[in-house]
Amino acid sequence: MFIATKETVNTDSLLHNLRSSNENLSSDDLVLPAYRGGSILNILASICRWLNLPPLAGEPLTPEVDGFPAGEMRRVMLVLMDALALHRFQQWLGDGLAPVWRSLQKQGFLAPLTSIIPSTTSAATTTLWTGVSAAVHGIAGYELWLKEYGIVSNMIFHAPMAYKGVTDDLSRAGFEAENFVPAPTLGPHLLAHGVTPYAFIHRSIARSGLSRMQMKDVKVHSFLTPADLWISLRHLLEARPEERQYIWVYWGAVDGLSHHHSPDNERTAAEFDQFSRAMENFFLKQLSPTARQGTLLVLTADHGQIYTPNAPRYNLQNHPELEAMLHIRPTGENRLIYLHIRPGKVQAVRDYFAHAWPGDFTLLTSEEALAQGLFGPGEPHADLGNRLGDLIAIARGKAYLWWGGEKNPLRGRHGGLHPHEMLVPFLVAPL
Repeated sequence: MFIATKETVNTDSLLHNLRSSNENLSSDDLVLPAYRGGSILNILASICRWLNLPPLAGEPLTPEVDGFPAGEMRRVMLVLMDALALHRFQQWLGDGLAPVWRSLQKQGFLAPLTSIIPSTTSAATTTLWTGVSAAVHGIAGYELWLKEYGIVSNMIFHAPMAYKGVTDDLSRAGFEAENFVPAPTLGPHLLAHGVTPYAFIHRSIARSGLSRMQMKDVKVHSFLTPADLWISLRHLLEARPEERQYIWVYWGAVDGLSHHHSPDNERTAAEFDQFSRAMENFFLKQLSPTARQGTLLVLTADHGQIYTPNAPRYNLQNHPELEAMLHIRPTGENRLIYLHIRPGKVQAVRDYFAHAWPGDFTLLTSEEALAQGLFGPGEPHADLGNRLGDLIAIARGKAYLWWGGEKNPLRGRHGGLHPHEMLVPFLVAPL
């Protein structure tokens, strides 16, 4: 079996290539997705290749990153750690946290990838289950104006944006999570070619609308703690060592702690360390040689996060003149903002941003963003233009716009194009 070594991938060179291939809006604080082989968009096609399956969609990772011969693997296990930024992962390993990943890197390799636009969970995980860009699947943000249902919806909880503590409530408007994405999903594709798909997800979201939307025909296993996860996963591999499998493992605590305490808080680092040690102690150290055979472990992230200290000047409540020029409150992400503007007010909105937040945002029309391919390749979703609004505000530095009704609780954010949001690790190791 081919085994890549850490020398196989020159991380610094790949990072340079990612930046230099993104000239359109690129600067020190913006990185565009490397959709042609250097993005999480390309992971699914490579997974299909490793399992010797026809691709579901898209093109695979570049040969620099995708170095495993087709058909060598019996199973691929993808660990998706929500909000694990590349630079933070490298810093934590350099600080001695979670040494298990250093060992796995020596067995395989570590490479940088970009997220997609928007760099957010609802969009990125849908891409990882379909192989198509946000332009095609249409899940273009955390909150979206769904014109066809007459609702501004939260795309994680599948409920109207203003609702608190409510999930899966769009069914009253005729919304069907299982049929909302206009692209084939991975589960049926795998089953049709003899690979059994599994997903390990925290019990709180295992049957959520987002999970149902993405995971048709997938055997979903819920868990409560990292120890519960890794013991259950080990039992699955030991019980079915000959089965061809794709296993999705999602862990969201790093993202949650990053949002509420900041991505650089000691709690966030400690959570990463404890999750990794549970993997080492309850999974890797106890896994039999038979279960390891033909198993490829992949660690990556949907996006990173950037520290955004609380600043009242970014609170929409303090800008009633701007809000008066909008049909509805902004949608999208706090750092990739979709503005639905009243007729004749587009230039006035541009002027307001320039005066209130000079240099903090880059503004594009939705037509410009689509023409430049920011949301990825492929035929755009029929309703994407409505979902993006009239103007898109791309946050620079640590800027954001907060329009929630409650007090701003967040100290970390994502969704935008900053390197801390866009660059994620891609660590691959045969077990």
